[in-house]
Amino acid sequence: MHDTPTQGLKRSFGLKMAIIIVISTIIGSGVFKKVAPMAGVLGAPYLVIIAFALAGVLTLFGMWSIAELGAMYPHSGGPFSWLEKIYGKTLSFLYGWASFTVIQTAAISSIAFVFAGALATFIPLPQLPGDIAPVSFLGITPFDNIGGKLVACLLIIFLTLVNIRGAKRGGNLSMVFTIIIILCILVISALTFGNKTGSLETFKTPAFHIEELSLWGICGIMVIAMRHAFWAYEGWMALGFVGEELHHPEKNIPKATTIGMLIIILLYLLINAGYLYVLPVQEMLAGISQDENKIAAVLVVDKMFGNGGAYVISAMILVSTLGCTNATILVSARIYYAMAQKGMFFKRIGKSHARHSTPANSLILQCIWACVLVFSGSFDLLTDLVIIAAFVFYGLIVFGVIILRKRKKDLHRPYKTLGYPLVPLIFTLFCLVLLAVTFIESPAKSIIGLMLILSGLPFYYYWKKKNTPASGN
Repeated sequence: MHDTPTQGLKRSFGLKMAIIIVISTIIGSGVFKKVAPMAGVLGAPYLVIIAFALAGVLTLFGMWSIAELGAMYPHSGGPFSWLEKIYGKTLSFLYGWASFTVIQTAAISSIAFVFAGALATFIPLPQLPGDIAPVSFLGITPFDNIGGKLVACLLIIFLTLVNIRGAKRGGNLSMVFTIIIILCILVISALTFGNKTGSLETFKTPAFHIEELSLWGICGIMVIAMRHAFWAYEGWMALGFVGEELHHPEKNIPKATTIGMLIIILLYLLINAGYLYVLPVQEMLAGISQDENKIAAVLVVDKMFGNGGAYVISAMILVSTLGCTNATILVSARIYYAMAQKGMFFKRIGKSHARHSTPANSLILQCIWACVLVFSGSFDLLTDLVIIAAFVFYGLIVFGVIILRKRKKDLHRPYKTLGYPLVPLIFTLFCLVLLAVTFIESPAKSIIGLMLILSGLPFYYYWKKKNTPASGN
């Protein structure tokens, strides 16, 4: 690792790049895959679109709330710094720890693995012999699908090296892939609505009716469907991680979050409405049930143009996941860098690169751990844990806007949350509802998620003791 003196991080990003960071950290694989499980829960196409819209609006509420914090405290690591100012060092550290162990690194691993899966559509990936691949250690099968895991790791390593050489290089790479994927989504949306295969009747036809459920029952399944949608919106807090590297953060954070998120909501509504315009829900669910690895977007393109849909969508997934992996690597390393700067992580992680002024050591450590998670093979579990662990902190961070308004009334606020206090309250309450529904539906996963967060306590007390000066006589 690079043992150079701390140089600090350069202000490398203006408004345009800030918008790119917002979009590129969010658009990954969810835009192609999540319509099917949501349709399976809700049945009716129009309800799926409503769920995507509601999840998008709630995410925007969260973004408006954290924009106030980001404008007040434009520090590297964002939420780590905000939580310390609101709740103290313990909770702040647990957020950083959870980000390192699962929230951010597992997101990097999972997205990179989806990239490898899409690449396998075009290039056969190597596999180990049948007697080696199933070998397991404590339930983990590191040699299974070895080709996909190696590709995912090579992607993470390559993008880490790009970001070490300069934040602007990483940002420019994200810009290229973000522009390409936006154009692809617009083209696919135009083709679905312009294709004779689709019709409004297809869009109106439900697979089943939920009217017989009680109001609470309908609300319950809507929350479950929105939880799927939230994976498609995951990454919405990313801009706060690079506050120290933004030009005029007090202006650019609110503008970039609003513009970026509105673009994403529009794109998601367009392409998912297009899927459901072409493919009846029953046909979509039947296709997925035959092969759980099948992607809804592939079924739609196959129906419009015949076989070959897998190649079209896989190419789009390659672009979107490459851009999303890169952007997530770029922003996430700033959390551990900020922790180390405060003496709450490995000391060397807080040193920036002498020439490139990037958090090089933090990027390297993140790369190593993300690759370890790739070989753990627990991708479905990891993505579930990302949502569970993340929403614990999302609710706390957004509610922190209200706490600071009460506690520090006279503090200068370059930007104030739109719709305060209703906007942060609605988001916080939804986080509580989502966590409650998740605990009821998946108690084991929920407990694992909480244990991962609390596993940081011994490390916290170790670093706290190490950084507390010994009292003299």
